[in-house]
Amino acid sequence: MIILRLFFEFFKVGLFAVGGGMATIPFLYDLADRTAWYTHAQLADMIAVSESTPGPIGVNMATYVGYTCGGPLGALSATVGLVLPSLIIVLLIARVLQRFRRNRFVEGAFYGLRAASTGLIAAAGVAVMKIALLNLDLFRESGVLADLFSWRSLLLALAVLILTNFVPRVKDWHPIVFIALSAAAGVVFRLAGA
Repeated sequence: MIILRLFFEFFKVGLFAVGGGMATIPFLYDLADRTAWYTHAQLADMIAVSESTPGPIGVNMATYVGYTCGGPLGALSATVGLVLPSLIIVLLIARVLQRFRRNRFVEGAFYGLRAASTGLIAAAGVAVMKIALLNLDLFRESGVLADLFSWRSLLLALAVLILTNFVPRVKDWHPIVFIALSAAAGVVFRLAGA
């Protein structure tokens, strides 16, 4: 039964997550709340793993969740469920898009979809940022503002943001370099007792 449920749940995610892999993240938070298959902290870990492995993040995450819940068959079921709606929709659109591409309603729909995708991706970024950079539980317990932030994580994220956007010689490096360097920094931070 779990195999069919994985397929169905990820089919819904794939059908409605317009905007690519990052747009699946709000749906995955909802799925975590509804099914208890994983926690929000585990989702943050899945995002990190998915971002550091080859392939689209949504597919990687579907495969990961499917595997943890249903083994290899669960991984296959969740992955197929996620990609099947896109495959069907792309095949249908490809047949008619050239004929209707200059239609003002089609152009308007794409205009709205781009805005919606941007909002979904930004919402996912905020959700991940809360988990990765803030210590909300510690702050609730202590009430001390300094406890709100995970300072080393915040500095690491800020360093990557600056390097990837404002340092000309570095910003063209492949993303895997930043992922590897960040992973190494995380190991050093953990060994140092952060």
